[in-house]
Amino acid sequence: MGERSDRVAVVTGGASGLGLSICERLARRGGRVAVLDLDGDAAARAADGLRARGGEAVAGEVDVSDRAAVDRAFDAVRAALGPIEILVTSAGVSGFVPFDEVTPDDWARTIAVNLTGTFHCLQSAIGDMAAAGWGRIVTISSAAGQTGVPRQAHYSASKGGVIALTKTVALEYAKKGITANTIPPFTADTPMLRNNQEAGRLPGPEALARMVPAGRLGTGDDIAAVCAFLCSDEAGYVTGQVIGVNGGAVT
Repeated sequence: MGERSDRVAVVTGGASGLGLSICERLARRGGRVAVLDLDGDAAARAADGLRARGGEAVAGEVDVSDRAAVDRAFDAVRAALGPIEILVTSAGVSGFVPFDEVTPDDWARTIAVNLTGTFHCLQSAIGDMAAAGWGRIVTISSAAGQTGVPRQAHYSASKGGVIALTKTVALEYAKKGITANTIPPFTADTPMLRNNQEAGRLPGPEALARMVPAGRLGTGDDIAAVCAFLCSDEAGYVTGQVIGVNGGAVT
């Protein structure tokens, strides 16, 4: 049986940054893409852009930390496109605070979106994949979850949890034809990164590029290309892996 290119794919955080690049790549491969984002208007614009380039896409507004909202959004995708076959969890929040200044609210919100939100999305979608005997999950974690980052205890902890969650789901569902892998970017050039640079929370582009052996920041296309492979039929024997797309910054 040949590669199917028309899989139904849900991408959270799909309206901008890495999520949007992933939506564009999956749509170019023929996928039917659901762009989900906290910013519903931006998601609608992103889906319009995919359709204008010949893709099949729908949009939805969702706060991934709200399980009921996730279930409703995924049900809407099923109604519009069919059962969910591919899930990419790119929704996330960041923050830079010294450890002793991380408030309980900072901690709770970061865990709720980055880790519990990923859990909600995986649990809401995986029944479709198990029923079909085929599924692809890619979580977008972070190098911070591999190495830790000063002033990002809450963020690093949430992304480390995403890595562990992904590995566990991979183990439980491998025999059902479902793969689960995670991509932990280091310094991808995204609106979130640029906002943090402008606020003085991160070094500028040149300084960050010097931290990467490849000598440049990552791009959305760098991440999306690997993500699209992991979502393909050809990647059926790749599961439970942490796939670093980072120019050699974390090895």
